[in-house]
Amino acid sequence: MDERLVAVVGYDGAELIDIASVTTSLGMANQYGSLRVPYRIELVTPGGRPITFPTGLTMQGGLALERVTGPFDTVLVSGGWGHEKAAANPLITAHVRRIARESRRIASVCTGASILAAAGLLDGRRVTTHWRWADQLATRHPPVKVDPDPIYIRDGNVITSAGVTSALDLSMALIEEDHGAELARTLARELVIYMQRPGNQAQMSIFTSAPPPGNDLVRRVTDHIGSHLDGDLSAVALAAEAGTSVRHLTRLFLTHLAQTPAQYVRQARIEAAAHLLASTSLPMPRVAARCGFGSAETLRQVFTAKYGIAPSRFRSAHSSTA
Repeated sequence: MDERLVAVVGYDGAELIDIASVTTSLGMANQYGSLRVPYRIELVTPGGRPITFPTGLTMQGGLALERVTGPFDTVLVSGGWGHEKAAANPLITAHVRRIARESRRIASVCTGASILAAAGLLDGRRVTTHWRWADQLATRHPPVKVDPDPIYIRDGNVITSAGVTSALDLSMALIEEDHGAELARTLARELVIYMQRPGNQAQMSIFTSAPPPGNDLVRRVTDHIGSHLDGDLSAVALAAEAGTSVRHLTRLFLTHLAQTPAQYVRQARIEAAAHLLASTSLPMPRVAARCGFGSAETLRQVFTAKYGIAPSRFRSAHSSTA
């Protein structure tokens, strides 16, 4: 094979970002990587017809899903608001299943996982999708093991990713797998994106998912946590800060954040450490101290347990200061 044929499956109601993130990333790999085996990217649509995005924009169709044949290096199904209608279309799912059999690996972005599931390609596999649609995917397809937390998951030759911009993380992971980490880092710099996030990093960061506005006490405590990561953030200290009992504070956190104060603090400290590792050249002991870990060794243990990678390796792979 003198090229890697990548079939990107689109349909009416697909999300433009899902498609463009993948096609642009792989196209830039061809441009910047001087690849001996370049990617050949084909948009595949039902009937080869143009597809309309939820914004009203239209993209010219490529190859006809019903007639395209492999072998393929990768078959990737995009997500979008039209995924339910596409997943319910037996013509689409049958041909996705067919071309998947002719592919080295299969992938989906966002709700594209629902189409793979409807095609029977995810049974028995651990997968992810956009957090908002995870419960629905699990309910409709009981044989599928849905994990709504990671940005992307690889199970065998099947790779599923979370919502929308996780398509960039997925694309960088594919490129690194095919051509090495150095090219992936080069493309991340060219695309001006966060140096590839680990796949098991949570979709929903505590720094972007604030408590509901009506929960003033919870919001006040989480604000305090975010600005005092190196301080005493025990349940007793937080309850005293809030002027309530530990039991009541814990009940409020479980109700509004689905985690205890201690779990929230741990997550906040780990995320802050990841940010400092990627954006500063602070020595490891200082990162640990600023994030409330007793030592660099404690940080290493907690960070590795959460992300499956040591802080030093995370920094070397993701640091914008390297």
